[in-house]
Amino acid sequence: MKKLEVGIIGGAGYTAGELIRLLLNHPETNINFVYSTSNAGNKLYKVHQDLIGSTEISFTSDINPDVDVLFLCLGHGNSTAFLQKNTFSDNTKIIDLSNDFRLLADKNFEGKDFVYGLPELKKADIISAKYIANPGCFATALQLAILPLAANGLLKNDVHINAVTGATGAGTSLSATTHFTWRDNNFSHYKAFNHQHLGEINQTVNQLQSDFNSEINFMPNRGDFSRGIFATTYTKFDGTFEEATAMYKEYYKDAAFTFVVDQSIFLKQVVNTNKCLVQLEKHGNKLLITSTIDNLLKGASGQAIQNMNLMYGFEETLGLNIKANYF
Repeated sequence: MKKLEVGIIGGAGYTAGELIRLLLNHPETNINFVYSTSNAGNKLYKVHQDLIGSTEISFTSDINPDVDVLFLCLGHGNSTAFLQKNTFSDNTKIIDLSNDFRLLADKNFEGKDFVYGLPELKKADIISAKYIANPGCFATALQLAILPLAANGLLKNDVHINAVTGATGAGTSLSATTHFTWRDNNFSHYKAFNHQHLGEINQTVNQLQSDFNSEINFMPNRGDFSRGIFATTYTKFDGTFEEATAMYKEYYKDAAFTFVVDQSIFLKQVVNTNKCLVQLEKHGNKLLITSTIDNLLKGASGQAIQNMNLMYGFEETLGLNIKANYF
């Protein structure tokens, strides 16, 4: 059977690097081109240096409009501009990893109807979709913490979230807070209560629970590690711990990568995997939900491959059973 021909737009960043690694090892895909005007002519391993010996593909400034799948790994706001200037085959399926098409107000673009690509929420729609808006990394971790509550109409009070992400969440471009000397042995919050992923999160909650009228209070933090998101969420919950656990396990019983676990969880369990781990605790009238993901995999490229697998009828986990390290 012929492999899928895949194109990648914007191939030099962390997200694209992970996507390339996954696609090179996916049994049903062939990388047709990796588009980067600034790196055109250079071998992929000149930028993603661990790929030495894995591929001889070069970056290109040419685009094949007839690929089967197109991944957009562009900065936020740039996917819209790119698709306005470039036309692809009617048979090309597009998975966008930016925030350009995630909100309902932006999902319809020049005749393309983008489906929000969170498999634990929209699996049936993803299977039949042609265009996918891949969720944000924080949005993925935080929604997976509260989806069962919203689906059962149990978010009746404010939701409080504290989450920390690794340095790769800021991308490859250097800034005052991404230099090693600033980030190492350091910790800080940013975009307090107004992070851009709150739009996605509130949209999902209101779709599942139309009467939700409380606040989602989100405090994002920068950690001094490279990758991963560790999030703690709490809200008022009148049920028992046993009822909460049963509800969460029922909701995620068919999820390929989201697991409700009984023991305390930690970041290294999910780094370099496409998994999300969720753990519950009951403290008085509050339910504490801890969720962890790898921001570059389940929070970006891994979830994009998961969506591609669903769109083409492959096993959902195909090419994603990865993890060769622990410490």
